[in-house]
Amino acid sequence: MTIATNIQRKPTTDYQPKQSFVDVKGMTFCVEERGNPLGPPIVLIMGLACQMTHWPDSLLNGLTEQGYRVIRFDNRDIGLSDKVGSSFRINTRLAYLAHKLGQHPMANYTLHDMANDTAHMMSALNIEHAHIVGVSMGGMISQLLAANYPDQVRTLTAIMSSTNAPGLPMPKTSLMLKLGKKGKVRNDMPAVTKRWQQFWQAVQSPGYPTPSADIRALMEANYLRSYSPGGTLRQIQAILATGSLEKMIQHITAPTLVIHGASDPLLRPSCGRAISKKIKGAKFRLIPKMGHDLPEQLIPQFVHLISEHAR
Repeated sequence: MTIATNIQRKPTTDYQPKQSFVDVKGMTFCVEERGNPLGPPIVLIMGLACQMTHWPDSLLNGLTEQGYRVIRFDNRDIGLSDKVGSSFRINTRLAYLAHKLGQHPMANYTLHDMANDTAHMMSALNIEHAHIVGVSMGGMISQLLAANYPDQVRTLTAIMSSTNAPGLPMPKTSLMLKLGKKGKVRNDMPAVTKRWQQFWQAVQSPGYPTPSADIRALMEANYLRSYSPGGTLRQIQAILATGSLEKMIQHITAPTLVIHGASDPLLRPSCGRAISKKIKGAKFRLIPKMGHDLPEQLIPQFVHLISEHAR
């Protein structure tokens, strides 16, 4: 694989991951850095209901081996970052309907707030600008970051994401609510692990299936690390309240790469194509047999696409 001439390849073992807690405008975020601290920074933004531990180590290590300083973090309301106290109750089903009608339903925060979180976190880490990579909801946050903070984004890579426009195909309400079930459902580790395993097996890449035991192990580890069903619901509501990104992302000037799975059952390929159509000069890569996950078999391809785009 060809790499940029100004980046020196370093063994992953030279730079062990370091976790820290960063205070950003009254909130604390759990952040992990690995790779060359003097290398070009790549900031990874994870998707709905997923902790930063959903980023595969093979992807992180693949990027560090290209000489990058790789940063991942827990979004607000998930993982070890601060949780947002709900100031009011929201009917998520009605909010979904309002979104589909082009309205902006009420929420405790929006994706704009989450993009602001990322921008201020970068400043707190003394990162002037970075290559931004976001998946799913994280891809939407990444688009807003590139639109609202253009000087902080060198390149943008959006993976299995969307413009969040109401007219685009969206997952069924039942599938979205399945992410954040609480109340009468059991919330012990075996029950939660089973629900999450069923969900990920329903959306994973049909051509690159992940062994059930691996999915279960990740779900159990994440449950023990942090379990926040209320945070998941608030993130869903934030997506719905934000509405379409299409007008804002037309102003993005950062070189943009859109990667999407041809078999994504959660955000259909048309969602990714919509991003590439709205951002001038954006490149679109459709990956056959890829669903809504980051399967181990595709990691070398992801590393190649991201690093080539970043250089």
